[in-house]
Amino acid sequence: MRLPGGTISAVQLHALADAAEACGDGDLHLTSRGNVQLRGVTRPGLAARLTDAGLLPSPSHERVRNVLASPLSGVSGGLADVRGLAASLDLVLCSTPELAALPGRFLFAFDDGRGDVASEGADVCWRATGSSEGTLLLAGGDTGRRVARADVVAVLIEVALEFCRVRGAAWRVAELDDPAWRGTPVPRTGFSMPAGLIPQDGGGYAAGVVPRFGQLSATQARALAEFGTALVTPWKSLVLPDVPPDVFARLGFGGEALGTTACIGRPGCAKSRADVRADAVFRPGLRAHFSGCERRCGKPSQSYVDVVAEAGGYRIDGRWVPLDEMEGKL
Repeated sequence: MRLPGGTISAVQLHALADAAEACGDGDLHLTSRGNVQLRGVTRPGLAARLTDAGLLPSPSHERVRNVLASPLSGVSGGLADVRGLAASLDLVLCSTPELAALPGRFLFAFDDGRGDVASEGADVCWRATGSSEGTLLLAGGDTGRRVARADVVAVLIEVALEFCRVRGAAWRVAELDDPAWRGTPVPRTGFSMPAGLIPQDGGGYAAGVVPRFGQLSATQARALAEFGTALVTPWKSLVLPDVPPDVFARLGFGGEALGTTACIGRPGCAKSRADVRADAVFRPGLRAHFSGCERRCGKPSQSYVDVVAEAGGYRIDGRWVPLDEMEGKL
């Protein structure tokens, strides 16, 4: 389920929890594009449930509704408030017939100036340089083109339409040979999503929720829905604005960000060579991604220790290590 800007209402979160139990494996799986997956779907009725919850607004454009936005924008920090831009873009995107032809990997982003989603490899991104102006990035490169916040939705749609016209067999902007689609590379910021209570600029607290492997049970999802609208981040976590600290503490999610990530592994994926989530090593400060095969599904965009399953063990940054020695080699 694509969630432009990561926004999901309490009603929709409840609906997904119900759908996970009725049709899937009972869990909600957060993705590295700020979306939610339901896995193990073997029972009918899912599409009707999602449509009723407003999560499938345009079947013709569903695969191209890929939009990131800085999840802490308007909550804590940032140069500009990008809230609402993703929803506005989604409306125009879904009402533009030609854009149904965009490749399903094409990614839009709105960065509030802190550099968080600008580092996520979007094909076209507006990164704020002030409260009402920003710069246009293509495939992570700064084009030097300055765009007012008021015009940004129209400009990103214009870029997407032009990409459709010139792309040929390319799926992403980075695959185009034309130098006109290049910009000056922008360094990554090394942004890290906070966990636990986050002081809000306007007073009170938000909360960063970082579930292990980005996986929420239906029961946990319903508990989070009691706080109202949530924001799913590209780092398999959530932001809950306006959270009473004492109530959040009773949920037991803790306040430490988890640096270890993993693909779904066995038994959820037939291509995986191991149950990587059972084998994963957790240690404070360790940033590692465990993969069941060379596809490395769900890998983070920031630097990490690369751990890939092989027979009897794992290859860690290219070095083979037996399973019983994993703890000491990471």
